Amino acid sequence: MLKQLLNKLPRRPIKSESLEDASNDLNSASSKPNAPKRTSSAVFPSSVIAGIEPLLPFKDAPASEKMSLFISKLSLCCMVFDFTDPSKNTAEKDLKRLTLIELLDFVASGPPRFSEPAILSLCKMCSVNLFRVFPPNYRSSRGNNRGEKPDNEDDEPSFDPAWPHLQIVYDILLKFVTSSSVEAKVAKKYINHSFILRMLDLFESEDPRERECLKAIMHRIYGKFMVHRPFIRKSISNIFYRFVFETERHNGIAELLEIFGSVITGFALPLKEEHKIFLWRALIPLHKPKCLGVYFQQLSYCVMQFIEKDPKLASTVIRGLLKYWPITNSQKEVMFLGEIEEILETINMAEFQRVMVPLFWRIGCCINSSHFQVAERALLLWNNDQIFNLIGHNRQVILPIIFPALETNVQNHWNQSVLNLTLNVRNVFTEMDNMLFLACHAHFLEEQEKQSSATEKRKEAWDCLENAASLRPITGNTTAVLVMMPQQS
Repeated sequence: MLKQLLNKLPRRPIKSESLEDASNDLNSASSKPNAPKRTSSAVFPSSVIAGIEPLLPFKDAPASEKMSLFISKLSLCCMVFDFTDPSKNTAEKDLKRLTLIELLDFVASGPPRFSEPAILSLCKMCSVNLFRVFPPNYRSSRGNNRGEKPDNEDDEPSFDPAWPHLQIVYDILLKFVTSSSVEAKVAKKYINHSFILRMLDLFESEDPRERECLKAIMHRIYGKFMVHRPFIRKSISNIFYRFVFETERHNGIAELLEIFGSVITGFALPLKEEHKIFLWRALIPLHKPKCLGVYFQQLSYCVMQFIEKDPKLASTVIRGLLKYWPITNSQKEVMFLGEIEEILETINMAEFQRVMVPLFWRIGCCINSSHFQVAERALLLWNNDQIFNLIGHNRQVILPIIFPALETNVQNHWNQSVLNLTLNVRNVFTEMDNMLFLACHAHFLEEQEKQSSATEKRKEAWDCLENAASLRPITGNTTAVLVMMPQQS
């Protein structure tokens, strides 16, 4: 098998006119969505194979031949093996692994300049080895991405058995993209839109090691190839849209958000309208899925980066959070309250006043939550000095909204810790403005009296209706009964 593999490598020099055809082959290979998972017949076109023995070590090759040897070794590594059977082709697999290590060392050593055939060859090798379609059950077997329990809770993520080779290929690609020997003007012809899309598809991998490699490479591609930046942002946005509004299944949302976190940091001021649309249409709706906890830290970081760039966006973000506020998911409510606190620490007074009425109405609902962690998290907002100052300056509006929730907790809440925190907040308002507190308390008692009166009248109306119905037994020919209801003041 090894001899057959080496015999497949032709011994002809490179022809510059064949680069365009080979580039087309690369594009077609990287753009086929239904390509098989692995192929063992993918090798470089014969016209781009250097006429040099691929097993020759780099140290034994003259300097003028090293780039040709590099291309030959890349060609050798385009042979992909079946790793599901560990006993199959062991010698060939070891040869390929050693060759990949040689290639990694060569790229890391920083040669003077990578020629265009070498760039094409490396992109081709990476495409053949990395770009693959995951099995259908690869994505669907793990129900926890929708907040559901998988069939077998002990299932481990699926790992590609070819990872010993894949890891080295990823390392080669990372070193190549970051190398100063690579000219972006030349490389962008081969690390193109098709190549980038296939790289983004690989974020579906369940292997966190692979997603970490992809994150590092995609971040470097974004930094090196400025011409591709708008396309990368748009492509990642499309992944977010599909995840939020269609599937709610994706393994790489956290890693993609980490990439965007560093991208947002580099946005110029004032922010482009495109970036604000991305915040409103992509980042804020990402709070909706049940599996928010998987990527919440990265999402919160991205949102805060936007607010630090443009403080006027704080009210926009809070309105978005209120729009997607979880009603029946207590864990998500706690996360939302944490993000709200982080935003309120940086918000200015004008933006705060825009949203304080709906915001504190929602916080009041959280204070009354029967889930003690939600109620505790809401009440702990008063321990934050910045939020305390915001509330103090706007107490005339906020206390009337929040007072019924505080009094209801004092009267009815089952958890002692929540009760103690509620009493502390009441005391804070009493010390802050006793006259306002007494006015709110009097209004609360008046409203409770009105509710009690309305409840009593409603009960009397139903008693009257039941009594009237009992005086007219049901017969075959029923007639309507007019019941005089007591008037309500």
